[in-house]
Amino acid sequence: MNVTPYLFFNGKCEEALDFYKKTLGAQVRFQMRYSEMPEKPDPSQVPPGNEDKICHVSFTIGDSELMASDGCPTQQTKFDGFSLSLTPKDPADAERVFAALAEGGQVNMPLGKTFFSPAFGMLADKFGVRWMIYVPQPM
Repeated sequence: MNVTPYLFFNGKCEEALDFYKKTLGAQVRFQMRYSEMPEKPDPSQVPPGNEDKICHVSFTIGDSELMASDGCPTQQTKFDGFSLSLTPKDPADAERVFAALAEGGQVNMPLGKTFFSPAFGMLADKFGVRWMIYVPQPM
């Protein structure tokens, strides 16, 4: 059994995917737009002009799978009450990833050395997705 995060980007899914490809090396495994659905969606769920928005995408960051969608444009997206935890290979990689994700976002805890990690920090990226960057202590 797996738990896979499913993120709704309120019409900005393609922009978010491009951002995660650039900053985290995300790889798209499957993608479908509303216009590509085998059955036409209900107009109350996909208003005219949103046909090219992403209905569903599966992508990976490292060994982790995530799923996402533009979601329903009439519902506001809010990423609250959770964070995605990312474990770069070393403090230098953590600095690179943290700086890239923080661009246009909000830093909640600057990346720095803690008693449990040589590099730990928390932020919300420009889409509001919360991240915890964590490098484990060397054994």
